[in-house]
Amino acid sequence: MTHSIGNGAKEGPALEHASSRGELEPVRRRSPWRFVPITLLLAGGALGYAYGLQDYVSLSALAGQHETLAAHVGAHPLRSGLIFFGIYVAAVVFSIPAASVLTVSAGFLFGWLAGAAVAVLAATLGACLLFVAARGAFSDLLRRRAGGFLERFAEGFQANAFLYLLVLRLAPVFPFFVINIAPAFFEVKLRTYAMATLVGIVPGTLAYSWLGCGLGDVIALASESGRELALSDFVTTDVSLALVALAFIAALPLAFRLIQSRRKQA
Repeated sequence: MTHSIGNGAKEGPALEHASSRGELEPVRRRSPWRFVPITLLLAGGALGYAYGLQDYVSLSALAGQHETLAAHVGAHPLRSGLIFFGIYVAAVVFSIPAASVLTVSAGFLFGWLAGAAVAVLAATLGACLLFVAARGAFSDLLRRRAGGFLERFAEGFQANAFLYLLVLRLAPVFPFFVINIAPAFFEVKLRTYAMATLVGIVPGTLAYSWLGCGLGDVIALASESGRELALSDFVTTDVSLALVALAFIAALPLAFRLIQSRRKQA
């Protein structure tokens, strides 16, 4: 009896140590290959910048080629739509800041409704591809390094991921690229991310696409005043206020949940 009890006492800490070490092994053994997709995307974006590809999806390029582009779309609508869809997805995946310009272009080339539909689907697909690549590389980084407020915030973000993302997508405050990458650190599910992105970008996309229908008039006004076309020519105060109001409305359920959670903790 004494001998068996002694062995149990000696094995206890060893088992606990082995158990805790086993819990850490999945983090330590994560393959370095998980960084390959996001590295390729970032490298592709940097290479695109080096070759000046961003100049081809700018307002200046659109203003200079709008008649030629409109004629091509009129002659080959389906093929033009597919090409535009691919360009939009690539711009999002490689983090080229051209989403607003492309959405305005979609409204001009395909009409505000069809253009908005193409832009929403392309932006959502591109954002999801970028998110999956970033999540594979960074999903455990915050969990291993966070503490205090940041850890509590991560838990709250995961519990209310859809509402958080919806507010971020609706509010025209943070760059599209930042919102595409940030949720990867909080282990958000792809389905939640995709739905929040799809729903959240619809209002802004519809607004920009509708504004793109008046591209010809905006180009004429800019030309008369002797200045280059700028995105501010499309972003009106009314549209910005409307998007902020939508974001505020979407934030109300999230605020209510957070208040309820704090009351329960108190």
